[in-house]
Amino acid sequence: MTENTINQSVVLLITHDGMGSATIELQHKLMGVYLRLLIESETLPAAICFYTDGVKLVVEGSPVLEQLKSLEAKGVHLIICRTCLEYFGLEERVQVGVIGGMTDVIEAQWRAGKVVTL
Repeated sequence: MTENTINQSVVLLITHDGMGSATIELQHKLMGVYLRLLIESETLPAAICFYTDGVKLVVEGSPVLEQLKSLEAKGVHLIICRTCLEYFGLEERVQVGVIGGMTDVIEAQWRAGKVVTL
């Protein structure tokens, strides 16, 4: 397994319950592959911010929970939008990451030199 380093200037934004705009099964599969390859890469982002439908990936039953737990264990900050969790009624189902507000998302973006939206 590759030893990872954290790139403090990169933040990922996950705003969908998967990746792309295909069937939900394909979206989940693509996100799983993306996160697995990210874990195996040499460089990891400083943070991943989850908002809108993206918060559905950090709760029980998510098909990518194991990958997200692995990223968090490697030092990637996972920031989850409290407003979005409340909107979907998911506050009690969060399994990984830190619940924050939009202020936390903005702060992560300002610190980043590069923001990538998935």
